[in-house]
Amino acid sequence: MKRNFSILALFAIILFSVAAQKQSGLPPIWESSNLQPTKPQSPEDISMVLVGPDTAKGIVYDVYLIGEDTQSYTARRWITPFEINRYETSYRLWYEVRLWAEANGYIFNNPGQQGSSGRRGKEPTEAGKYQPVTNISWYDAIVWCNAYSEKNGREPCYTYNGEVLRDSSNTAICDLAQCNWHANGYRLPTEAEWEYAARRTSSGYQRGDLASGAVNGKGESDPQVADTQIAWFDGNTNGTRAVGTAGANATASKAGAFSTAFSFNPLPGSGNGNGLGIFDMSGNVLEYCWDWYASYQEQSPGTFSTGPELGAQRVSRGGSWSPYTGFLYCGDRYAYDPNEAYNYMGFRFVSSR
Repeated sequence: MKRNFSILALFAIILFSVAAQKQSGLPPIWESSNLQPTKPQSPEDISMVLVGPDTAKGIVYDVYLIGEDTQSYTARRWITPFEINRYETSYRLWYEVRLWAEANGYIFNNPGQQGSSGRRGKEPTEAGKYQPVTNISWYDAIVWCNAYSEKNGREPCYTYNGEVLRDSSNTAICDLAQCNWHANGYRLPTEAEWEYAARRTSSGYQRGDLASGAVNGKGESDPQVADTQIAWFDGNTNGTRAVGTAGANATASKAGAFSTAFSFNPLPGSGNGNGLGIFDMSGNVLEYCWDWYASYQEQSPGTFSTGPELGAQRVSRGGSWSPYTGFLYCGDRYAYDPNEAYNYMGFRFVSSR
């Protein structure tokens, strides 16, 4: 009798969650410094969030301490307004832009795949098209950003000697890429922008040694998140909301399909949105950043941080469903060869304002 009651209770929870999702539509949007996010182009995988200082009030920079609570070296970073996508780049969007790009002279070393176990370069499936694109390199990501910019009539950000980068297989040139930070095109976030977006709330910053999403938009700790700040999404979370997706039994496909352990979600976000309403910044897939990897250095006040000019490895952030899930906290960082392409590495795009 007790077993039957438990099953009925679980079924009721699922039905209630599905109904709530249908009524609520998009997740709540949290504002940063009272700036309004832009209108989503698509409710499924494109929704740009405007973050940074409130320039309407004459505030030029937001200042915070990068690496706080997690790194041996920290430094101040000055942030100007930028837009960041609420979701990791979906395979549906990647595929659509890649086909357009290849028809217009772009070359990709890796065609990408759907989530953790999709087929490389194949047409997105209806069930998994909003899973994050994976198995692409850093080089593929920056060239795709240029293609997406050009497709949308924006100025591409990445060039070399004045020429727009259109070939990710030319890694030597891509290593020397120059970024026009004033262009209105799409690009990878700097490491400073990424951590800012992961930690910022409407009332300040959450700690660097917490998962993004463990603190809500008002700067309050979420009482439904476990003490470890991460609910292992292995089907045994007992209703606890997950702030991200991690652990040996979690997959990008699960992450793209669920927002909590027991509620189906047509949106690509898994777990709680963070203080700015941005999803999957802890867990799911590692996200590429622009910067070469190096210890943090202090900079002159008001300096826009883009990392060192040269290096051997690039930075990625946010943890993943893979064994590298240990890097999931807001202040954690991971170094990788920009040639690497795995089924637990992806990216999200930003644009300057």
